[in-house]
Amino acid sequence: MLRGNHPAKIDDKGRIKLPASFRALVEDAHGTGLYITSITGESVRIYPMPVWNALEARLAKMPSTHPARVKFLARTSYYGQAAEFDAQGRVIIPWQLREVAGMSGDVDVLGQIDYLDVWNHERFVAKLKAEPFSDDDAKALSDFGI
Repeated sequence: MLRGNHPAKIDDKGRIKLPASFRALVEDAHGTGLYITSITGESVRIYPMPVWNALEARLAKMPSTHPARVKFLARTSYYGQAAEFDAQGRVIIPWQLREVAGMSGDVDVLGQIDYLDVWNHERFVAKLKAEPFSDDDAKALSDFGI
């Protein structure tokens, strides 16, 4: 289970060294293969490859012409790239995703249960302030027993 926030840095070559606790959980449960992508370009999603493969299997059950599937795959393919941890536990963020998501310097690596989100720190803090947790959000979660 990937949870919590661990600050990290993007180096000059566009690599991020995943926090040791996240890296250990990913490698122990899924190995070293990753799929690095984004849906919106605001942040980076790092999926363990088996999690990404399971997601693709669910997508394959949708009609290939379904507009949501087409949009999702267009974005995740454009920004996406298969990767593996290097010997130091780093992965490179694809250049086009680094540019659009502002991946440089300080970032936040957020656990999202079975994948990781990486955000430019300043962008994420601004997003939290601009999109406060609302009563509607609480209601939506309560519909799922949360």
